[in-house]
This record gives sequence, C-alpha cells and structure tokens, in this order.
Amino acid sequence: MSIFGNILGKIFHHRSAESAPTPSPASAPAAASQTPAQPPVGSSSAPATAAPQPAVDVGQVLEAMASMKDDPGGNYQSSIVDLLKLLDLDSSLSARKELGQELGVHAGDDGTAEQNIALHRAVMDKLAENGGVVPDSLRQ
Repeated sequence: MSIFGNILGKIFHHRSAESAPTPSPASAPAAASQTPAQPPVGSSSAPATAAPQPAVDVGQVLEAMASMKDDPGGNYQSSIVDLLKLLDLDSSLSARKELGQELGVHAGDDGTAEQNIALHRAVMDKLAENGGVVPDSLRQ
C-alpha cells in the first residue's frame, strides 16, 4: 500500500473516526435545507442504494490519537515527521521522499523544512479531497 494510503487508513479507520458525529454542525442546517421533505414530482421514491460516508474530522481524530500516546510530543499539526510518528508510520527521509513522489511534491531539496512543510500541506489537502474535514489550523 502507498504511504498516503497508510495515512488515510490510519486516520479514516481509527475508532474515534468511526464513532465521531458529523464534524460540521454549521453545515448541517444548510444540508437540511437542501433536502426536500417530499420527492419532486415525477421522481422515483426508491431509496438510494448506498448511503454516503460521513465526513471524518481529521483534527479530532489526530487529537484523540495524540491523547492516547504516553508521549504525544512533537507538533503533528505542522510537521510531517511528527504526523507520521503519531500515526506509527515510517518518518525516515526515504519514506518522505516516496510520499513526495506519490503526492507530486517537488518543493525544496529532500529533507529540507521547505519540502517537509509542503508535504504536510499536501497530505492535509489530499485528506480533504478524500472526505476528511481538515481544520485550517492543520493546513498552515
């Protein structure tokens, strides 16, 4: 499995993600107002075959994971190395190079702060693209 696939799996299948309520209460009224009480005239009233997956609050899951660690040290909110360590994944330079290739991140030289920051941002953006709710504090 890819490194990003491992990241996605650790976050989206963490028990706090599976039991967490939908994270964005501000969007719930908007979604409710878009759903008609009755189906439009001429439409089928048959239920959809697959229910949409609830969004995963990435910030909440990461906080829960950090709280379960004996030593939650580090700054997973902005450091790709600390994020990978929090997820119990390989944070070595070679793993970060591979992650950079997967995500198409070509900022700075391998292992530099510039590249590591770009990797963290790319991971958060990709989590959001895959249904994660990523707070702005993790996208800095």
